[in-house]
Amino acid sequence: MSGTFPSSPGFVSTGFRSTSYNLSSTSVSGRTQVRGIGSQRWEFTAVFPPMNRAEYGPINAFLIKQRGMLESFQIVLPIISDKSSSASGTITSGTASIGATVCNITGLTGTLKAGDVIKFASHNKVYMLTNDRTGNGTIEFEPQLMAAVTAATLTYDSVPFTVRLNNDVQEFNYATDGTVALEIDLIEVI
Repeated sequence: MSGTFPSSPGFVSTGFRSTSYNLSSTSVSGRTQVRGIGSQRWEFTAVFPPMNRAEYGPINAFLIKQRGMLESFQIVLPIISDKSSSASGTITSGTASIGATVCNITGLTGTLKAGDVIKFASHNKVYMLTNDRTGNGTIEFEPQLMAAVTAATLTYDSVPFTVRLNNDVQEFNYATDGTVALEIDLIEVI
């Protein structure tokens, strides 16, 4: 892993996508069969405001350091990584097996909201809550756990995503007024 993405200047917008991987086939009669293969990733398109060369330089250097899709790094996404609720406290998860979509937690004061993202201390993967949870009890999330969870701290605010560039070609648009326009595509590393 090659560090944390520069935090300034920030994005003006983030396209956020969930990609689930399924196998499907459709017969001549039109019947479709779909089988889930148990994998999911978050993908993002980060759009930056027009930047001058001094603002753009550190971002450009960081992107070049990634060597296309080779390296991974952490990024905290505006709004998406932040809790939308009154949750506070140090939350600890119980144990859960690979494939689970529920886990017991303790230490929660307030409420976690459906749509908020979480990360277990022992995971690179980020999960999304599918139901509200007030106080201690069982949280529900998607996708299924990629690895077993042991008693560990749960991150629910400023959640870092471990990502890589989604392709090996990065395009930088230099305008004649001296500004640089930039969009980058990122995909979660699992």
